[in-house]
Amino acid sequence: MACFSLGGCWEAPWFCHDYICPAYTVVNTYESFEERLYEASQWITTDISSTKGSDVQEGFWKLYDFMQGENKEGMKITMTRPILVSVLEGVENGDSQVSVSFFISADIVLPEPNDETIKYKNLPSATVYVRVFDGFASEVNGLENVDKLKKDVQAAGKLFDKTRFEGAGYDSPWTLINRHNEVWIYAV
Repeated sequence: MACFSLGGCWEAPWFCHDYICPAYTVVNTYESFEERLYEASQWITTDISSTKGSDVQEGFWKLYDFMQGENKEGMKITMTRPILVSVLEGVENGDSQVSVSFFISADIVLPEPNDETIKYKNLPSATVYVRVFDGFASEVNGLENVDKLKKDVQAAGKLFDKTRFEGAGYDSPWTLINRHNEVWIYAV
């Protein structure tokens, strides 16, 4: 359970697996998706070439190594959940900007990275529409779930940013059953 300086406590859901996760409030639950209000949060991030598995893995390991002490202070940072794959469509010449990010607990003062491609990012509080799916996440089933989420959110009469979406993974590669994956789109 996390308690905040402005008061109130938040208990992370089961799928965080006892790791620290970004705090949110469920605003509404629909048949196929959830509307959540996320609190402001900090992340480490690195750009990758695409949403292909090999590119995501490359970004993941770069951030993982940073958290294991490959930074200027040699500081180890406790793992958290989720790991995000973010896509911003049509950024330059119609190409997408893709990145991998790890959530970082608000009480961590981040060390300076050795790798200049690792950046810090603060996300403001936001309303996010979330679709859950199980199994091993892939580029194909992630994009299928994003499409389903966009259709369902639109059918519910909600407005959302059509250029941005994220895939959130909560399980290690060694977890074989009861896997929890999410896709997120942002309310406007």
